[in-house]
Order: sequence, then structure tokens, then C-alpha cells
Amino acid sequence: MKYYNWSGSHGPRSLRKEHSLRKLTYFIACSIDGFIGDPAGDASSMLAFVDEEFFGFLKAEYPETLPTHGRRPLGLDDLANQRFDTIVQGRASYDIALQEGVTSPYAHLRQYVASRTLTESPDPDVEIIAEDLVGRVRKLKAEDGGLGIYLCGGSRLAGELLGEIDELVIKTYPQVYGTGMPMFGAGFSVTDFTLESVRAFTNGVLVRTYARKS
Repeated sequence: MKYYNWSGSHGPRSLRKEHSLRKLTYFIACSIDGFIGDPAGDASSMLAFVDEEFFGFLKAEYPETLPTHGRRPLGLDDLANQRFDTIVQGRASYDIALQEGVTSPYAHLRQYVASRTLTESPDPDVEIIAEDLVGRVRKLKAEDGGLGIYLCGGSRLAGELLGEIDELVIKTYPQVYGTGMPMFGAGFSVTDFTLESVRAFTNGVLVRTYARKS
């Protein structure tokens, strides 16, 4: 997307064309106390809250966040991408699919896996980012056109990319974990975001959307 920025308060206006960066959105599920999984990263207890109402929301608003091998049995392969055309995920998140024998879990998106230990991609449609993660993500954000970038997680990857995240979409499930894997696996740092919307569901799930404070 491109837009024009008019600047200058005196004399003739100058027309300057600028490039609008694609958004990097951390779309993540967590407990009330902010954990995205137990200490091992398991968040299967949250699946109980994906009822008809909440699944309908995901299908209508964020269909591309549903993995391909989950969409096909439900007859959802024809759903168009609404917000994202690219996904970035960490090795641990990708391993969940590999353990099921799935090498291309988001075939409807351009797929990138950040890993320093996975030296070779098991699938031609999955690109491994082994070094300069921030630089590679910045290049993806700077690409012309297209939809946004879905940051799938996990915790450490989100911590490394915190400075590049433009939007948070946090699905909070009505559970308390007490301890577990944090939303951001990073050292202490204060980063301000602005609340844009909150959506509440009858099962107690909240979806909050935040934009990075400019």
C-alpha cells in the first residue's frame, strides 16, 4: 500500500510518496495470568473453549490462522485469507506439526520458521530463517502490497521480535495457570501499546486488540 504525505507549513506543498509497511501481528492465546502454555508449552486445556460461537469468529475474522490440515476435514479450504498472507513461527511451534507428519502446516500462507538448529527445511514451501531474524522480518514487512504477517509464536520468538510487532491480538481464556510459558520470552523492557478493541464471548473468552503506541 502507498500513501501520500503532505508536509511543509509555508510556501508550496511538496508531494512525497511513502511506503507503508506491512503489519506484524502477534496473534496468540493465553491464560488469564498471561501464560501461553504450561512450563512445557502445552496449551491443550484452552481448546475446550473453542465452541461454535468462538470458532465462528475465528472462521470469519482470522481463517488463515487455522492450519491447513485442520481446515480440510472441516471443508474450509476455500476460505480466503482475510488479514495475513505470511506466517512466521518458531521451531517449537513448527515441531507440533512435524510430530503429526505435517511438513507444511500453513500451505495457504508463505511460511517461515525461525530456527538455529533446523539446518534444512523438510518442505520446499517452508523457508528456514537461521540468522538475522529481525533483518529478515523487516524485509518481509517492507514488501509491496499483500496482507499482513502472522506471528504465531512461540514465546522466545515473540521476545526476539518484540521491537517489530505492530499489533497484538490476544485471545484470553478463562483459566489461571499459575506458572508456565510467558507470552514474551525476553528480558525486562517496557513497550507501550494502545487498546483498540475488546470482544467478549459467552464462554468467557476475551479477544483484545492492541496497536503499538506511536
